[in-house]
Amino acid sequence: MKNIIFFGDSLTAGYGLPAGDSFPARIQEKLTAAGLPYRAFNYGVSGETSAGGRQRLASVLARQAPDVFVLALGANDGLRGIAVRETVANLSFILAEVRRQFPAAQLVLAGLEFPFDLGPLGLPGLSRYAQDFSALFAALAQAEGVAFVPSLLAGVLGRPTLNLADRVHPNAAGQRLLAANVWAVLEPLLQVTV
Repeated sequence: MKNIIFFGDSLTAGYGLPAGDSFPARIQEKLTAAGLPYRAFNYGVSGETSAGGRQRLASVLARQAPDVFVLALGANDGLRGIAVRETVANLSFILAEVRRQFPAAQLVLAGLEFPFDLGPLGLPGLSRYAQDFSALFAALAQAEGVAFVPSLLAGVLGRPTLNLADRVHPNAAGQRLLAANVWAVLEPLLQVTV
């Protein structure tokens, strides 16, 4: 049996939902249905930034050796206005460290748009920050040569019926769409590596 680590924040953890409704749990269902010999491990921590993930990585890798590592961090960086270069540096470090310790592991990066539905804040420079933030994921995936989920929240972002009352976190139906977005990239990789 091989291991898939999902390393992220509240979007991965399935904030506000039973564990079985998180997108990693939904992907485990897909793995089982497809007869693929993988176990999905949900290492999502609500509120985590890319810097927090960088600090937490060693303890996760010490517990679980990944055959596939899905990195889905950065949303909280965007919400806090953390400099894009810092987010890039932290995500790059995480990918490089997984590659260093587990060179055979498949790496997948999930992209994000500028955080969710913040409305017309009218803050100077926000538009440029939003553009730079949204662009960092594709650029990083290309630079690192890793598989890329173009938008983790595709089909869910800004849709009230697919999010909790906070308009930020996907509900159970939204998490199913996150699973579908990730599975579209993950499944072909798994078929090759079985």
